[in-house]
Amino acid sequence: MTSATSPSADESASSTPRPAKKASSGAKAPKTAPATPKSPDAAQTAKAPASARPKTAASAAKSSGATKTAKAPASARQKSSEAASTAPATAKSSGVTASASALPALDEGERARLDSAIGDLQTGASIWSALTLSQRVTLLRAVRTSVAATAEDWADTAAASKGLDGRHPLRGEEWLSGPYSVLGALDAYIETLSRLADGTNPLDGVKIDRAPGGRTRVHTFPLTGIDRFLLSGFTGEVWLEPGITPNGARAAAGLAQRTPTASGGVGLVLGAGNITSIPVLDVLYELLAHNRTALLKVNPTQDALVPVYKRAFAPLIEPGFLRIVRGGPAVGAYLTGHPDLVHVHITGSAATFDAIVWGTGAAAARRRRENRPQLKKPITAELGGVSPIIVVPGAWSDDDLRYQAEHVATMRLQNGGHNCIAGQVVILSSDWPQADRFRAELRRAYANAPERPIWYPGSPSRMQQATDAYPDALVLGDRLLVEIGDGDDPDALQRTEYFAPVLGVVTVPGEGQSFLDAAVAYANDELQGTLGANLLIDPATEKSLGSGFERAIANLRYGSIAINGWTAFGFITPTLTWGAFPGSTIDDVGSGIGIVHNALLLDGVERSVIRGPFRPFPRSLPVVNGGGRLTILPKPPWFVSARTGAEVSEGLTRFRVNGSTAGLVKTLLKALRA
Repeated sequence: MTSATSPSADESASSTPRPAKKASSGAKAPKTAPATPKSPDAAQTAKAPASARPKTAASAAKSSGATKTAKAPASARQKSSEAASTAPATAKSSGVTASASALPALDEGERARLDSAIGDLQTGASIWSALTLSQRVTLLRAVRTSVAATAEDWADTAAASKGLDGRHPLRGEEWLSGPYSVLGALDAYIETLSRLADGTNPLDGVKIDRAPGGRTRVHTFPLTGIDRFLLSGFTGEVWLEPGITPNGARAAAGLAQRTPTASGGVGLVLGAGNITSIPVLDVLYELLAHNRTALLKVNPTQDALVPVYKRAFAPLIEPGFLRIVRGGPAVGAYLTGHPDLVHVHITGSAATFDAIVWGTGAAAARRRRENRPQLKKPITAELGGVSPIIVVPGAWSDDDLRYQAEHVATMRLQNGGHNCIAGQVVILSSDWPQADRFRAELRRAYANAPERPIWYPGSPSRMQQATDAYPDALVLGDRLLVEIGDGDDPDALQRTEYFAPVLGVVTVPGEGQSFLDAAVAYANDELQGTLGANLLIDPATEKSLGSGFERAIANLRYGSIAINGWTAFGFITPTLTWGAFPGSTIDDVGSGIGIVHNALLLDGVERSVIRGPFRPFPRSLPVVNGGGRLTILPKPPWFVSARTGAEVSEGLTRFRVNGSTAGLVKTLLKALRA
């Protein structure tokens, strides 16, 4: 699972510490910013390494013995920009894209190739505007067929590009975060457009009620019987911004598909480099939420996927609704400033965003002072952040401690830690009697997860940055565990999105509501970004908090919140939304501006909230669950500790492809052995 979107338009994480978070009013951020032909590119030319340099594992690292407490961090060092970041190689020491004047000029043939692609998309925009909703549904079904036909090649190519062979226990991640996610999105978009074509509302039959603060809440998952069965225990809600009524939500649902003849022009999508579904999901959202055809510039880390993308999305490419190009910083600079591209969407780092919008160096500082951005067109972005994992103290069994420790390890280690939504800071109560036992289980789970390459460009330098800041952190094979103690300085951990296997643990005082309120304030005020937050709480404790629990969730200023789940579940659930909490601007972009996915095409979104089961099957059965949610999963297949995760992830994707009941039964039997 992802996120996918992680640091950089290329997808490199900005490991340069970001300033402290400002309290957000929740107001919508302005989405317009300026662009000159000289603005920087969205991806480095460097390829992802085939394998990462191994770390030395201490023999004690595999045990749950005494904790090593990290010392105060060394002074912050500037991060070197990731090899695949949107920042050009000339900006390595700053992590920011070099000025366009420093980039090599494109030759005439390359410019002509790009101009021709944009011209095709302009023609395609006119064709798209002429299609009826029914014709668009037919087209999306054709895309689904071609994506299904490429699913195996897609997953295998993605796994190989990350150094995972056909026997690696984590190869299933590439099935779920690639073709599975895209097939699910296509199914959901097809349903929404089919309803609109039939004259019905996308929200007909969907439960709508009120969340704290008078917000309208739309219960957007599960909406199908198969999801209710396979993902029993998991639910999802989209909370709309204060002031939007249920009737207003229904009236706006459908976005640009309510005015299908109004063209949104041609946009630029600067693709992420870490999760293979992100670039194409962003393209689909441009087309369906905005009636905008798209030029997709892939991150160089995903060059191997380009032939797969072209086959999978041939039904969009042939009529001119999509063009896919490769290239380095010079190509990105040319495209962000191209006068015929009316909008930019980037998944990446804040450093890359700033370089595109403002430029770099002294010129950027001057533009900021004068409020004169160099990008002269609207831009939306998903830029990651430092995600909290709030562990609410309660009376947990040994099995609870072990299972939730594996859950936390998954939040950090999935995809090698190269996720914008990876959990990075665990917030424990200093007054929890079971805190030491949970720490021991966390060390064990974190150390015992399968080893894999640290494959994302720039990750070794960020790992070194964390090691320099916390020289006494626990080294567990190829990963670091930073346990902040009294007198230690947590600033680097709180402000730096490492985008690598670095997990930190901090404490705040209190129990029950006092702890929860303190942890929410810590996450809001101390951690960089507002993309996603995770919270673990046992059913009895949640029940004891009553309405105070929901008020605390409302106070948590994040665009995606997972309760007894990981926010990456929200990423792969198409009827939920993905993006930062509203309120960022081009001056202080935080985790980004705008949302994606959102297959019900809702307007005025504030956040998505995922709720999951605290205990797995069979401990989720009502007689032993203490009032929690029932699930049929002994262990979700995305857990890095799931023994049959690879086979189950592949099987669930194949079921999405062909709907075979016999195949699904075999997959579920494998899931029982997780």
